[in-house]
Amino acid sequence: MSYIEDNQSGAELSVRHERTPREPEGQLTVDVFQHDSDVVIQSTIAGVKSEDIDISVAKDMVTIKGRRNPDTRVGSADYYYQELYWGPFSRTIILPADVDADNAKASMKNGILTLRLPRLDKARSKKIRISE
Repeated sequence: MSYIEDNQSGAELSVRHERTPREPEGQLTVDVFQHDSDVVIQSTIAGVKSEDIDISVAKDMVTIKGRRNPDTRVGSADYYYQELYWGPFSRTIILPADVDADNAKASMKNGILTLRLPRLDKARSKKIRISE
């Protein structure tokens, strides 16, 4: 929502935007490494169903988003320790090489998300014949 605020002189008007509070996001921890001709990203995402994870891949960047919801509701006064993160999370990773987004693959096993992103071979060249 935006509104116009009049300062004391009445001569100048400024526009202020009222922001709604956003829920803070947790940030995933990741390992990024190369294996054969792939860039591989792994992250621990325990307690999240695969359908609750959104992965976007571009040539040089990957974004992983999701939400971890607790199985039970516990009041904050009932906790002795609260170290697990519940709520939305995301992570954007700038890749060390351009990848083939069309052939990227994702799998989840034992709470570990693994992305395999085939590297694009920039050194690959193609000969072009000149037509007459």
